[in-house]
Amino acid sequence: MNKSKKNNYSYGSSGVDVELGRKFVEMIKPLAQRTKTAANTPELGGFGAVFDIGSCGFKDPLLIAATDGVGTKLLLAEEASAHKAVGIDLVAMCVNDLVAQGATPLFFLDYIAAGNLDISVGTQIIEGIAQGCKEAGCALIGGETAEMPGMYAPEHYDLAGFAVGAVERAAIIDGKKIEAGDQLIGLASTGFHANGFSLIRKILTSEGINLCDASSFLPGQAIGDALLKPTRIYTESILQALAKVENGIKGLAHITGGGFYENIPRTLPKQTTAIIDASSWSPPPLFKWLQRAGNLGWQEMFNTFNCGIGMVVVVEPSQMEAITATLEDNGETVFHIGEIQKSSEINQQIIIQNFETRWD
Repeated sequence: MNKSKKNNYSYGSSGVDVELGRKFVEMIKPLAQRTKTAANTPELGGFGAVFDIGSCGFKDPLLIAATDGVGTKLLLAEEASAHKAVGIDLVAMCVNDLVAQGATPLFFLDYIAAGNLDISVGTQIIEGIAQGCKEAGCALIGGETAEMPGMYAPEHYDLAGFAVGAVERAAIIDGKKIEAGDQLIGLASTGFHANGFSLIRKILTSEGINLCDASSFLPGQAIGDALLKPTRIYTESILQALAKVENGIKGLAHITGGGFYENIPRTLPKQTTAIIDASSWSPPPLFKWLQRAGNLGWQEMFNTFNCGIGMVVVVEPSQMEAITATLEDNGETVFHIGEIQKSSEINQQIIIQNFETRWD
């Protein structure tokens, strides 16, 4: 009778390269160090990251946390090798949510999961995350990289981000002071940001459009370049406006998944409605191209995408000129897009008008 021969197993034989993981951590440490602030010293590899909030100058702070991902935009980034871009996206999607409540971003952590770790790809992602953190003024204090063969295909990865910010208790932006007559201004986006890409990918596949195809709307650029442009980070400009024009900003809405219809009501009190004038800004060529390519109605566009407006700001009418000037001085393109009115309709907190002049 033959005895079965026992195999020798190791973690490496299961597809996980521990030494490669250690090498990756050493390679990205300098990237994290570039985001160092006075409140922390990034030392990747420890069990936990330390942040000294007491050194940040807050007197009565509230902590605000946000977590997000990049969604199926990652599939296009993998196809186009635009890994740094989605690293920036990851930070932007989190810190823009923080500043929508008036919070200053303090620190950021990332999570990268992959079938097999590619050090070059991972380093590009962290480069983007570090750049995003620098733009947002926060520190990259830690993260996790998980190699999970069998869970993900060899060349696929997923990202998640986590950010924490702080705001003085008396200065939090919660929308409670919004009232009829307040004005709405919109800050231009850089494109689709990191939302709606399942629909975008479906249109690309169904219409036989490749990322490398030359775009008809941006001379000299491929379609993939336009689609993968990173999410704009609004933190610095908004924080400057909050500091310079006291009590001028009453509400902020980060236009992410769900477009205008889902995100603007999140900052409005009951019995108010946002009246949006869709003719007050020109649809960016990228959005009009997708609308035509997918035969999308204007309501689908506003229900899915930011339509060229990445952040909506509710302002005190007497302060609108000063706030607009401050935002423009900090690099924003600003549009006056509507106003707040009283409403008795609980389920109708946003009305979009004059869409036919631009979007039909």
